Amino acid sequence: MSKIIVEKPSAEKLTALGVTRWPTWSKEVSQFPWSFGTQEIAYILEGEVTVTPNGGEPVSFSAGDLVTFPAGMSCTWNVKKALRKHYQLG
Repeated sequence: MSKIIVEKPSAEKLTALGVTRWPTWSKEVSQFPWSFGTQEIAYILEGEVTVTPNGGEPVSFSAGDLVTFPAGMSCTWNVKKALRKHYQLG
């Protein structure tokens, strides 16, 4: 099973990825199920989240993290502090 990858990216990596041109998405404090149809890379601008893959271990991340979610993963999101992120699909 593919895993969620969390890293602290360098400014150079963010520039190379073009993160500032990615769309943004926000979510209030909440809990909800989610499935990833394609791989998603997200750069967390604000917030604190724990994502628990179905049958897997919880993964937490917060502002400043670059997070890669594998295609086909079903999970539950627990948004602990309001979330704002840049994201890229595929």
